[in-house]
Amino acid sequence: MNEGHLPIGRFARLCRLSVKQLRHYDELGLLTPDRIDPDTGYRYYLPGQARAAMLIGLLRSLDVPLASIGRVLDGESGVLDGVRDRMRDDLARRERNVVALQRILSDGLPRPEVTVVREPARRVVLVRDVASPERIGAVTSACMARLMAAVGTPEGLLAGLFPLDLTGEVPVTVAAETSRDVPGTSEDVLPGGPFASATHVGPYDQISLTAHALLAWIGERGHTPRGPLREVYVSDPATTPPDRLVTHLMIGLEDEG
Repeated sequence: MNEGHLPIGRFARLCRLSVKQLRHYDELGLLTPDRIDPDTGYRYYLPGQARAAMLIGLLRSLDVPLASIGRVLDGESGVLDGVRDRMRDDLARRERNVVALQRILSDGLPRPEVTVVREPARRVVLVRDVASPERIGAVTSACMARLMAAVGTPEGLLAGLFPLDLTGEVPVTVAAETSRDVPGTSEDVLPGGPFASATHVGPYDQISLTAHALLAWIGERGHTPRGPLREVYVSDPATTPPDRLVTHLMIGLEDEG
């Protein structure tokens, strides 16, 4: 062994890590020993590797994923900014979940009045994006800002369109009813037909409570839902308190004759 090398046990104690952790980091290529004895397979580290080892331990204590730590050690910039932003999004999602759970504890499961309405086909212009489930609200707001900047005052319906199953990357679409061609948007026709409809009163981030109740109503009556979920925005969030926002939720039903 070259002078200055530290055996893995001593190096682990120096860096406040376990031997098992060091072996795992070696297997991942995050922290490779300076020397491995060819006969015994024993690992030896240089004292100068202690800083990298302790950085790994610190970042892991902060729940930074190992893959991101590897990019930090490679000198890639902006990695921790992205990790921080994802943590903030996750924290905000958890806080919204706590508020929704408290509403269920206080008021019970929502049971909105549901009606079946027949909608006409509507010509709309669209703005689209994709979002992770925890960023649906932020991405929807950004899409709506782009749409309103392009359209100005909509001639009719203003809605968000979302898949019924919010898993993986979620397509987000916002639509404004208009008879005009609007640069910067795409055109489509929202199909008409029968829809189960319920009204949600309250913050947008609690719409899922009413949406689940609407889906439950559809299932209880043996209907087949036809996506996407339409969120028809009635109130202006710039002038309406969050607890008074009115949103009509609509889910298409397979027309059974």
